[in-house]
Amino acid sequence: MPDIEYDDFVKFSFFKLDRSWRKLPAEERKKSREEFASVVEELASDGKTNTYSTVGTRADVDMMIVQAAASIETFHSSASRLNSTHMAAYLEQPYSFLSVRRKTRYKHGGGAPELKDDYRYFVIYPMVKTRAWYGKSMEERQKIMNDHFRVGHNYPMVKINTTYAFGLDDPEFVVGFEMDDPSDFVSLVMDLRDVEAAQYTLSETPIFTTIRMPITEVLEALG
Repeated sequence: MPDIEYDDFVKFSFFKLDRSWRKLPAEERKKSREEFASVVEELASDGKTNTYSTVGTRADVDMMIVQAAASIETFHSSASRLNSTHMAAYLEQPYSFLSVRRKTRYKHGGGAPELKDDYRYFVIYPMVKTRAWYGKSMEERQKIMNDHFRVGHNYPMVKINTTYAFGLDDPEFVVGFEMDDPSDFVSLVMDLRDVEAAQYTLSETPIFTTIRMPITEVLEALG
């Protein structure tokens, strides 16, 4: 068996709040938010759960919870606890991605081993490569990726955080980028379109631009 370094599994959970929740009495909404926030804060006590708002950036989702754990069983128990809250009756989960952090197969590249606390924005999307990409030798792929990494190194203010979903979920990768200025990321992506590696991307949507904030602030934005 090849020598592969694995880290935590990662779960990206996206939630959409039903508009009927906003018609509830103010006090009921307040208690609903407090209960949900309390559960999330307890889950995040291990330092491996981050929360993000998509209010104002996506129409089909309102928030994202990113959780890392050594076992997939943790995600099951976390979801069960969230499902027991009052707010869960009004929440849908349009998107969800399961992946794992692991050492990249390519030299001179890869991503941060974990999310950083000091970045405001986190852009993520599922990605699938073409079959033609896997028909190339590792030597050919490394050469192509070297050019890809060269462009990335021109944007040290954008931190890549790639996780792998092969066989665990529909995409092959869940690609994430952390930054303080989203316009830097736009420039990076435009430059990456010019390198050869871009020709071997089959899909990389939907794209989620999220804003990092405590769960209490995430929920306040919901109404």
